[in-house]
Amino acid sequence: MTPESANTGWDRRQFLARAVKAAASIAAAGAAGLWFHDFRGPTQAANNQPETGGLDFSIGGLNPRMAIVRGSDRRATLQAALKALGGIEAFIKNKDRVLLKVNAAFASPPMLSATTHPEIVSEMARLCHKAGAASVVVTDNPINNPGSCFTLSGIDAAARAAGAGVYLPDVDAFELFSLKQANLIRNWPLLAGPLKNITKVIGLAPVKDHHRSGASLTMKNWYGLLGGRRNIFHQDINTIITELAMMVRPTIVILDGTVSMMTNGPTGGSLADLKQTDTMIISTDQVAADAFGATLLGKSAGELPYIGKAEIAGLGTADYLSLNPVELSI
Repeated sequence: MTPESANTGWDRRQFLARAVKAAASIAAAGAAGLWFHDFRGPTQAANNQPETGGLDFSIGGLNPRMAIVRGSDRRATLQAALKALGGIEAFIKNKDRVLLKVNAAFASPPMLSATTHPEIVSEMARLCHKAGAASVVVTDNPINNPGSCFTLSGIDAAARAAGAGVYLPDVDAFELFSLKQANLIRNWPLLAGPLKNITKVIGLAPVKDHHRSGASLTMKNWYGLLGGRRNIFHQDINTIITELAMMVRPTIVILDGTVSMMTNGPTGGSLADLKQTDTMIISTDQVAADAFGATLLGKSAGELPYIGKAEIAGLGTADYLSLNPVELSI
């Protein structure tokens, strides 16, 4: 059922009402969301950490690739996009230890498109295992209570059903981190626990409006690897997104534009915020992925300053057409 048909569906409105009540119940049961978030680290740590050039999980010698597949079936478009880029085996090898970085920021049901859709999580975990991955782990550092977010979003159940582990952050999972040439990510708590011994990292993000940055896409998704009172970075949102892309060089990114949140992002909360855009994007270039993703929101890359800043930093290209993306409809 699409968001358009839901506007007249009383059963859908009843479901939404029940989902909201469920979210409230889970949050009340957890009762730890806000303190857990604030407890993860100081606004800025006092001691200086050795600087690092970032976390590079890209595949050396591989020319930038991109696939854009149009269709409404997430599993089918994901499979088709990967096949167009040489198959999952082009990126995941035997005995790889894979981290799927999802967006599980909010205690929100999948139908509201505020989080990574569980179908994408389970399918990617399945494909990674099929390619011979030794392990697949799913993680994020949500804004709300982690247990509530992973449960209500459907990500926890989807990951476990596909044989993936779920890493919920706790205090011991964070380590102080300083990024070379960064102004903001310095002596800052990083969600390092699930990254230990990982060989490949895949970002899975939904296409969303964002009230400060203009869009929440693949580069913004790495925000969930930061701890502490990270909301202070919103004062310089374009710089922090650029630094996040400097911090993580992924194996590939997956941008799910099957349903895009056009307004009131990043949380949304109403089906009226959504639009069926029926597009799946996979790329080795997160800047290019975001440049195309902006078009699904009716925006250009030039309207999102962080895309230009990331390009200038040498993190990818805003001219996604220069990658000669494979475009398919299924």
